[in-house]
Amino acid sequence: MPYAACAASRDIPLIASDKTPLAHDAVHFMRPFVEGVIARTTNDEHKAQFAFAAARAEQGKTVQAQPDYGPAWCELGVIDAALGRKGEALREGRRAVELLPVERDSVNGLHMIEYLAMTAAWVGEKDLACEQLAKAIRYPNAVSYGELKLMPFWDPLRGEPRFEKLVEEAKKPVALK
Repeated sequence: MPYAACAASRDIPLIASDKTPLAHDAVHFMRPFVEGVIARTTNDEHKAQFAFAAARAEQGKTVQAQPDYGPAWCELGVIDAALGRKGEALREGRRAVELLPVERDSVNGLHMIEYLAMTAAWVGEKDLACEQLAKAIRYPNAVSYGELKLMPFWDPLRGEPRFEKLVEEAKKPVALK
């Protein structure tokens, strides 16, 4: 997962000049999304909602321009999850996985699964989140133990026994076939 989202509000000037300061291979979150994450992390919900709404407006244009591009749908799903738009977020996340399956792109397809898990976690769908993470951690380039253990993206799953079990499984080396 991207580490830039852990930035504090004092770090906003560092990301201000970059249109997509939060990138994970083909997944590129725009500046308003990062500002929303920072605002939410610092408990400024009003600013977070404003930033996420701006991010959604920008990302909606991207999806409209590239309706068959999985990462665009993936990003929109995460943004809608941040806005509390559960149904839309889950549909968009699933669409991303459908458009870019891991069998077609082992790097970015895996990110679609990981971000669907995050989307599900953010909207309270813990079963779906854990199901997707269980798929993801089987791959060598998947979300790591440290990311699952420390990144605030996964906070909604903390204390969930299935998630804690997946965190422990992520410690183990991936068996290559």
